[in-house]
Amino acid sequence: MTVDSLPISPRPYHPLDISAPDFWTADFATRDRTFAALRQADGLSWHPPVSSVFPHAETGYWAVTRHADIKYVSQHTEIFSSALGMSVDPLPAEIQQATSFFLAMDPPEHTLYRRLISATFTPKQVRRIEAQIQANAADIVDRLIEKLRDGEEIDFVAECSAKLPMRTVSDMIGIAPADQEAVAYAAESLFSATDDDYASFEERATHALTQIGILTGSGIELAQLRRREPHDDLMTNIVNAEVDGHRLTDVQIGSFMVLLASAGNDTTKQTTSHAFKALADNPDQKTWLLADFEARIGPAAEEFIRWATPVLNFARHAAVDTELGGTPIRAGEKVALFYCSANRDDAVFDRPGEFDITRSPNPHFGFGGGGPHFCLGANLARTELRQLFGQLLTRLPEVEVGEPEYLHSNVIHGVKRMPVKLA
Repeated sequence: MTVDSLPISPRPYHPLDISAPDFWTADFATRDRTFAALRQADGLSWHPPVSSVFPHAETGYWAVTRHADIKYVSQHTEIFSSALGMSVDPLPAEIQQATSFFLAMDPPEHTLYRRLISATFTPKQVRRIEAQIQANAADIVDRLIEKLRDGEEIDFVAECSAKLPMRTVSDMIGIAPADQEAVAYAAESLFSATDDDYASFEERATHALTQIGILTGSGIELAQLRRREPHDDLMTNIVNAEVDGHRLTDVQIGSFMVLLASAGNDTTKQTTSHAFKALADNPDQKTWLLADFEARIGPAAEEFIRWATPVLNFARHAAVDTELGGTPIRAGEKVALFYCSANRDDAVFDRPGEFDITRSPNPHFGFGGGGPHFCLGANLARTELRQLFGQLLTRLPEVEVGEPEYLHSNVIHGVKRMPVKLA
């Protein structure tokens, strides 16, 4: 459905069109000049709906670009609801539910399911995961060094960034090694479908449904297996978890599999690529970090995440007539939270367009804008970054990092490929 065939918008669209596909093919800095103009203007701006392969009746959305406004929306779920879905793109409710699970819920329902999932992250489980992350990070860097010393130019994304997050998720949930590649590809391509490397415009609806089916099916099969054959893994904990007499159904576990495989993969994968490139471009900061790695990697990782902003946006819908930033918003209207804009807001960050691992404080929105939907896996992602960069920065020989090839997406700030070779 084209914009011309949509129902008439209740108000004029802003002249800066951040819904256009061409806007998202531009580089991050170019896009942020547009977001900076929106941040500096009074109130919110109204934009046409993003082009979608699915039929819909959306007339537009409000762009929320300032750090303070995104924080307010995120913390007031009684005003701004997640129940109609988290996608800025127009997507059918059933697809949003299948890909978002308890993200597409409000308290108290969201609270119950978050408690169910949280209950599976016991101290014993976290300790086991961290030890395995460390071992996996060392193995990945071993193989990276071996290929580089053979004189190969390698793709850092494929050989490093993409490996640790998927191994972590697989170890956590108990995905068999033979199935890991298919699950990783399904998760990656589901949220990359606007890039022609994954699907043409005409194929995107079928493509999305296929990847959802792969992920939900693998989750349901694994849940059924763990009921028969319990293991010391997250899936066994999930199928046995109970809060206030509630347990997850197989369908809900399948939806959680989509969420875990995508969110658990993309945040760390994309942050690793962006941060490795940024450190190569700022060797003085790499030197500073290595001078006291254990003490400095914590705040450095926060800047890695701010700089990368792997998830560009999420959406909410106004549950009641309200106002934000001086702009009246009607009940039912969509608001799009642009984390990529908030993380470059100069009202909050000094020199926001510069990579600075000494930055403190660093109240970035790389894990969302706070409130009840704050990323459940934030500490796991930080652990992965600490362990992987500990290996990369202390063991990897000097390398030349080529120009990244970026994903064409208005959802994920992704690096598809990034060449690396020995210096």
